[in-house]
Amino acid sequence: MGILVPVIAVFAVLVASVKVIPEYERGVIFFLGRFWTVYGPGLKFVVPALMQMVRVDLRTVVMDVPSQDVISRDNVTVKVNAVLYFRVVDPQKAIINVENYLAATSQLAQTTLRSVLGQHELDEMLAERDKLNADIQGAVDQQTEAWGIKVSNVEIKHIDLNESMVRAMAKQAEAERERRAKIIHAEGELQASEKLASAARVIASEPQTLQLRYLQTLNDISSESSSTIVFPLPMDLIEPIIAKLKK
Repeated sequence: MGILVPVIAVFAVLVASVKVIPEYERGVIFFLGRFWTVYGPGLKFVVPALMQMVRVDLRTVVMDVPSQDVISRDNVTVKVNAVLYFRVVDPQKAIINVENYLAATSQLAQTTLRSVLGQHELDEMLAERDKLNADIQGAVDQQTEAWGIKVSNVEIKHIDLNESMVRAMAKQAEAERERRAKIIHAEGELQASEKLASAARVIASEPQTLQLRYLQTLNDISSESSSTIVFPLPMDLIEPIIAKLKK
């Protein structure tokens, strides 16, 4: 009986020492409070009371960045939210260099989002999202490098505007469409006037073209169901008659 108790105690310690680490995790090992090593996946032994293991997940974390009130460079207030993709690449730094790397990364992403977007105007926020995503990702990744975290991507999800700004942008878009329509109409008038001037020069240099145009006009009139038809009489046909009458 005296031997059975120590055996059971040793067996319990051995069972408690056995740890299974999945492929997607790493175990940061501390021996008597000091960092010792990082365990990879598989069956590992951690002696209770002497060793402590902190598990770190290496999979990509998808984190929502809550809506932030951002004042753009042209003094427009908008609400912006985003999504952050990151993963731990150095488990030792993620445990030792920061208390809670998830909370720290979230807070850093929020402040960086406000800081980066505040340097741009509203039109840039709406039209250049890819550039803004890259700027935010680079800024966050640079600061999380000391925590052993790699930020792979940042995507702005929504940019919410107040109703007055939406109406102002709608009026601006309508004015822009009217401006483009007027420019296209003016260009069409210019091209038409150039073609008419060119046709007039051809007719002036070749009188036969006027006769052909006259015949085409008669053909167009004859095809219409009109009760009254007016036949224009070319002046070059009646000029000889008028000259004889004057004599």
